[in-house]
Amino acid sequence: MIYLLIIFLFISIFLSGCWSRRELNELAIAVALGIDKTDDGLLLTVQIINPSELAGQVRSGRTEVISMKQTGDTLLEAGRMLSVESPRRIYLAHLRQIIFGEEFAKEGIAKTLDFLSRHHEMRTDFFITVAKGSTASDILNVQTALEPIPANKLFGALENSETVWSRTKTVQLDELISSITSKGKEPVLTGIYAYGDVKTGSKFSNVQDVSPESELKIDQIAVFKKDKLIGWLNSDESKGFNYITDNIKSSIVNIPCEGGKISIGTIRSKTDVKGKMKNGKPQIDIHINSEGNIGDVQCSVDLSKLETIKAIEEKYKNQIEEKMKKVIHRAQKDFQSDIFGFGEAIHRAEPKAWKRLEPTWEQEFENLEVSIHVKADIRRLGTITESIQEDIEE
Repeated sequence: MIYLLIIFLFISIFLSGCWSRRELNELAIAVALGIDKTDDGLLLTVQIINPSELAGQVRSGRTEVISMKQTGDTLLEAGRMLSVESPRRIYLAHLRQIIFGEEFAKEGIAKTLDFLSRHHEMRTDFFITVAKGSTASDILNVQTALEPIPANKLFGALENSETVWSRTKTVQLDELISSITSKGKEPVLTGIYAYGDVKTGSKFSNVQDVSPESELKIDQIAVFKKDKLIGWLNSDESKGFNYITDNIKSSIVNIPCEGGKISIGTIRSKTDVKGKMKNGKPQIDIHINSEGNIGDVQCSVDLSKLETIKAIEEKYKNQIEEKMKKVIHRAQKDFQSDIFGFGEAIHRAEPKAWKRLEPTWEQEFENLEVSIHVKADIRRLGTITESIQEDIEE
């Protein structure tokens, strides 16, 4: 017994209490941060969960989230100044979204990334986006109908749209920092915008209507050069970007036919980008294998004929190729920003040549020769082979 007591006392010396514990009722759980430009520095907007409205079955009628704002010279200062409004300590471990205002992003986001990566409470699994044509503060003030927490709505919509629509891209902190510091790849972020009356969207009544007067949508990709926003890709260019960067999980390609369109649902796509040197100049070869199913036919075609399928596959291929060519031309001529990582492809293939090319890669990229090779196949026709339109016309 004495030996057991000695062992117990010895072990207790090395056991510490919960000296750093924080009770839930002492924390304000933040789910989104918005960062905007101001005349005095920056404006930090924090979207905080209202736990009394999310827990239990009895509601008081208050909103599920609230937004707090403070200005400061740095994010740390603005965050600490929130203490004058919040009776609880702001807790950042459950962030879902960080949104940069468009004007702030144009001036550069690098200085804020240091705080985001240095903060010990933060995980890195949140998504980073840009408020298109708006401020981040306005975006975080809009109430959303399908999800009581707007940050969760944006997080889920980003994941969903990247998977099934392919005009957006999810970007987390590690990837953003890697792209900004890379010598052969520039960063991109997805845009978020609010449609309708933003002031009305901030009211709780906005989510009580069948058709809310204001809502949040995500679309298009923002192009950066280093840490500064320099422009936007349109919808087709955004999709072309995702084809080039092998970020297509599922998508839709519409091809014209007499009297309408044929919609092909892409089910698989694989992209291989290779760099090489030829006659002392860098070149890029892109090979894409894409497979799709016919999902919608608005014209009179006989899908039982092999030649019809071959003609559709050719148009399918051409549509993908056209989107890729458009976004490459835009990136080279309008932005001079290597958002595809072509420089990294050259670096991997020709490290010695890359040392020579790296200091002037912006000019090299502008005139870079890019070859595109697309193979597109139709896998399934659906449950019918004849179009309804063909039956009607007969």
